Amino acid sequence: MAGEAMKPSTDPREATILVVEDNLQNFVLIARLLGYLGVRDIQWKASGWQVLEFAGQLPHIDLILLDIHLPYEDGYEVLRQIRADPRFHGTRVVAVSAEATEDNMRRAREAGFDGFIGKPIDPDAFPDQIRRVLAGEGVWTLG
Repeated sequence: MAGEAMKPSTDPREATILVVEDNLQNFVLIARLLGYLGVRDIQWKASGWQVLEFAGQLPHIDLILLDIHLPYEDGYEVLRQIRADPRFHGTRVVAVSAEATEDNMRRAREAGFDGFIGKPIDPDAFPDQIRRVLAGEGVWTLG
């Protein structure tokens, strides 16, 4: 699976992270937590089609935090398109979902995500989860 390939470690301070999230409050929380971790380059798109439409204008992306339930398409379809696009070769993609169940986490793993983080996001655990993902580990947690 694409999600199981070994990827090199990335320092959070040098990482570019794309957050694909349609809820502004969720994005603000994630951005603040990423900032606390030292991430300086945080990009935001509110839908998956925006990621693909503007991919050529985006910097190199180290990590995509992809909400599973987006307007117009689901995160699984967006993941398939991201994995097929050579501009995202080597980019880690982690599912983020309010429907944090064992079945959804298993489905995300089978689809080729590099991890799964359930909502609501745990502000105490999230920075370490992102650090681990950037270090090449899979993070699979329901909350």
